[in-house]
Amino acid sequence: MTTKDTADVTDVDETEKVDETEKVKDESVDEAKPRDSIVRRSGRAVRARPGMLLLAAALVISAGVAAWLYFEQYRPDQATDAASSAVALDAAKNGTVALLSYSPESLDKDFAAAKSHLTGDFLSYYTQFTEQVVTPAAKQKSVKTSAAVVRAAVSELHRDSAVVLVFINQNTVSKENPDGSFAASAVKVGLKRINDTWLISSFDPV
Repeated sequence: MTTKDTADVTDVDETEKVDETEKVKDESVDEAKPRDSIVRRSGRAVRARPGMLLLAAALVISAGVAAWLYFEQYRPDQATDAASSAVALDAAKNGTVALLSYSPESLDKDFAAAKSHLTGDFLSYYTQFTEQVVTPAAKQKSVKTSAAVVRAAVSELHRDSAVVLVFINQNTVSKENPDGSFAASAVKVGLKRINDTWLISSFDPV
């Protein structure tokens, strides 16, 4: 082997060593990359965890608020459905007829029946009015009245209150007018729900 050949062999060996060294470095870099990626992801996870906890807390709070709204707002509002409207409507119609219908032969019974439909200040007013005004006039002049509801409609409805517009035909007979007199009128009936019973709290002519 000549000197040139020896030099060539040496060059080849050196080149192979360099290649091996570079390969080892590349493998080390490749191995380091996944580790760095894992570390970075772990760091992001640690940093994101407080945010996740806050999000979870917010969801719990939201659920609590939703439950409160349901039980305090939505469920009470179910009391304003069609069934409740019908009950309030019937209470207004029946109470109106009781208020405006009486006979001198049964005043006490008629007024007691009417008062069972009333509540609050209006009950106090009706009691005083019938005792001081209606009873003496009805007995002295033999006044008899009968009322009939022609039409009625709920104009306002809330959980514990309502307003019903009632159209009435009323006939009144007395000693002075034995043939009777007819009157048509409209009344705005205010209602309050007391212990699940709709009672008249106001009675205003329209």
